[in-house]
Amino acid sequence: MVTSLPAVLSTLLYSAIGIVVFVIGFVVLDLLTPGKLWEEIGQKQNVAVAIFAGAGAIGLAIIVAAAIHG
Repeated sequence: MVTSLPAVLSTLLYSAIGIVVFVIGFVVLDLLTPGKLWEEIGQKQNVAVAIFAGAGAIGLAIIVAAAIHG
């Protein structure tokens, strides 16, 4: 199986864009919620906030994947 260089480069580009969009979306999610998500999860061991952050991360990942896939 021969893979062309443009296909590999476009895959890497879309992956990088997807990761950047995901990180920006997670930062926006953190700004929209009261308190700091990482502080609540890491220091206070708040399971409900961890579940919320995980659900938000999965939702963002699905949106980014759907946008890239078309």
